[in-house]
Amino acid sequence: MAARRRTGKRMRILGIDPGYAIVGWGVLDYAGNKFATAGYGAVTTEPDLRFERRLEIIYDEICGILKEYRPEAMAVEKLFFTNNRTTGIDVAQARGIVLLAAAQYHTAVYEYTPMQVKQAVVGYGKAVKKQVMEMTRILLHLEKVPKPDDTADALAIAICHAHCAGFGRRLEEYYR
Repeated sequence: MAARRRTGKRMRILGIDPGYAIVGWGVLDYAGNKFATAGYGAVTTEPDLRFERRLEIIYDEICGILKEYRPEAMAVEKLFFTNNRTTGIDVAQARGIVLLAAAQYHTAVYEYTPMQVKQAVVGYGKAVKKQVMEMTRILLHLEKVPKPDDTADALAIAICHAHCAGFGRRLEEYYR
């Protein structure tokens, strides 16, 4: 069930900024080069919880979002390991939980690099975070930038997919 840009038809996109302390999410409807924000927020987990419990909370909340909004596509930020590999591995595990939920709800998943998101939202792949957040606010006609930052990032990832539908790399292509 691939999401494609269709003239005159609405495409509902769930953007996800993965994490295990905070998972930002945003749902957009995109039609005729116009955006409508259906909902956004963050799944948060407390640091004193067992890691398995944190994953369970993320899974349950993402399933609830998928059930409520029924997106055609999920756009997820591609992970890059930088300095702290332990944190990166934990984020990857949380991202896996998000992907499992998408699979169970038969939602096509696409991934985008931070540079692709910046390019699609701001028009410059090396834009700073503040520029991306402000352009997200403008494109979605929001009074203020959503908080926490992870939520604004998730909306930017959804915008990226709307602009790049058909050009993003569907995850299942990696595993064929």
